[in-house]
Amino acid sequence: MRNLSQLTCIALSLALMILNTPAQTPEAYGKVAHRLVELINAGDYSGIEGLFNKEMSEALPLDKSTQFFEGLNLKLGKIEKLDAPTGLPPAVVFPAHFERGLLDMQLSLDLSGKIAGLYFKPHTPTKPAPQKHQTQLSLPFKGQWLVFWGGDTKQQNAHHDVPNQRFAFDLLGVGPDGQTHRGNDKEEAQTAKNEDYYAFGREVLAPADGKVIEVIEGVRDNTPGSMNPYSALGNCVVIQHREDEVSVLAHFKQGSTKVKAGENVKRGQVLGLCGNSGNSSEPHIHYHLQNSPIIQDGLGIKCAFQKVVVTKGETKETKMNYSPVKGEIISPE
Repeated sequence: MRNLSQLTCIALSLALMILNTPAQTPEAYGKVAHRLVELINAGDYSGIEGLFNKEMSEALPLDKSTQFFEGLNLKLGKIEKLDAPTGLPPAVVFPAHFERGLLDMQLSLDLSGKIAGLYFKPHTPTKPAPQKHQTQLSLPFKGQWLVFWGGDTKQQNAHHDVPNQRFAFDLLGVGPDGQTHRGNDKEEAQTAKNEDYYAFGREVLAPADGKVIEVIEGVRDNTPGSMNPYSALGNCVVIQHREDEVSVLAHFKQGSTKVKAGENVKRGQVLGLCGNSGNSSEPHIHYHLQNSPIIQDGLGIKCAFQKVVVTKGETKETKMNYSPVKGEIISPE
């Protein structure tokens, strides 16, 4: 009988990791992961094969998968629980607690929700995110913006279940008429161009001093209503402020970024222009703060901006060290 590490290398290194898998929901990954655990614990290896897509089944046929999972059970026993996942598709990681050990179960799903990649590896402890950031943050824009997604709950924030984006914001530019795009008619909105949205082409600013550690550019802007999950961030800028405080700003306009990786930037410096690239259905800024320079490995940190002016009708209220929530119209002054 080969030992666990040999089996892992021989059997599971054959599993195919589909790098262009479209984004999947956390719920989809969680459902498949827990069903997989049920089948592993029951010794139902044919059932496990039924979760695989065609390519995965060919790479890891029943005889090899049976040998691997039997060896896994002999070495570590049954899986008692899975911890909350980390990482982003196509490599979502569930720490798996066995009766006699802990491994990271890395899972990849294809478009149909079938398993396209499966890998067990030694557990890598996740560095906890700071409860409160030390970097003083400014809003990354001028003018008025609508908080489309933002807040601490799933109802307020569609990012809530994604570990690194738990406290992320999606921000839409607001015009003098209080709307996010020119024209109120639904038919006009359905045929709108990027230029019809007030956010499109507005300057995106550095929220604090730091070093640019990653820049993605060259991704085309989407037609409003169409999204590009194959390049989810689109054009983006990643800034490291401290060892465990990293800003991620995404969906820049193609060709508009004004900084390069390795550059130091100052608070308020123009990084580029707001666009509609990546997994974006209309022009907006995505912003979040996380604890790792590796985007998919990070955990989200709740942001409190140094000064936020919240507009409600004709009333403006200035809030200090404030974290905006869904539905608010905000500006830096």
